Amino acid sequence: MVLRIGYVREHFCSPLLQFEAEDKGSTFTLIECPSGTGQLISRLTNDEIDIAIALTDPLIAGIAKGSEAYKLVGSYVTSPLRWAVITGHKPSSYNQIPDLQGSTLGISRNGSGSQTMAYVMALQQNWPTDELKFQVNNDIRGLIDSVNDGTTSAFMWEWFTTKPFADAGECRFIGQVPTPWPSWLIAAHPTRAAPDAVRAFLDGLSRHVRAFASQEARAGPSVRFVVEKFGYAEADVKEWLDAVEYPEDCAEVSWKVITDTLRVLQQAGAVAPSEGDIKREQFLNMDVVTLVEA
Repeated sequence: MVLRIGYVREHFCSPLLQFEAEDKGSTFTLIECPSGTGQLISRLTNDEIDIAIALTDPLIAGIAKGSEAYKLVGSYVTSPLRWAVITGHKPSSYNQIPDLQGSTLGISRNGSGSQTMAYVMALQQNWPTDELKFQVNNDIRGLIDSVNDGTTSAFMWEWFTTKPFADAGECRFIGQVPTPWPSWLIAAHPTRAAPDAVRAFLDGLSRHVRAFASQEARAGPSVRFVVEKFGYAEADVKEWLDAVEYPEDCAEVSWKVITDTLRVLQQAGAVAPSEGDIKREQFLNMDVVTLVEA
């Protein structure tokens, strides 16, 4: 079967794009989901993709809330994600994170990383999480338009993806909130994606991840690839590559990552507390994944 892989076209997906160039559509095809993880989860649910490379927190939150459209099969990025807190370009009363309390925050979709990280930000600021107000704005353009027309106060998005917009004067950064968990996991539909096909995909992806993240590649080839593919400033790419970490084996998932992420999401009010013990089979496709206890 030719797997349908949902992804967000960002610098993080560089090894995936290199894998696609080698595969040439023989075993998988890429389906872009510009609205982010909320859209990826929706497309898994609606039989539009078989596998999603998506943000850790919305994937785990979705399963905790009862979704059976996917289970976790692997890991993609093991370092935290640096979320920028972004407001409109004009001078306003929103100049630092505490100024946002009680205002309406922009998100891409319900259940997206932009929403779950707003809960984490509220937890850090000691705001009542049940009082958070959101407006769905679909994608990065809708989010930027919203903070500039005043219908929302701010939104959260990955730092380097949005930095070109800030550099161009379309918006302002007023803070940052790193994730308290590794940033990207891989999920697959539990029945549409055959285990052998998923494992073969993860094996190939692991090979390209190791090549992209090698010391030699970080010193030059990976920098040039990201600059040419995404048009980012070379200094920004080097700063990102100095911090990002990828797994040696994309088929591995840490159980501790799942339980620690769940705990923070529960503390933030993004998901309800678990009733009884957390079952591994609820979150993981045990026919595919290599479980790491630590």
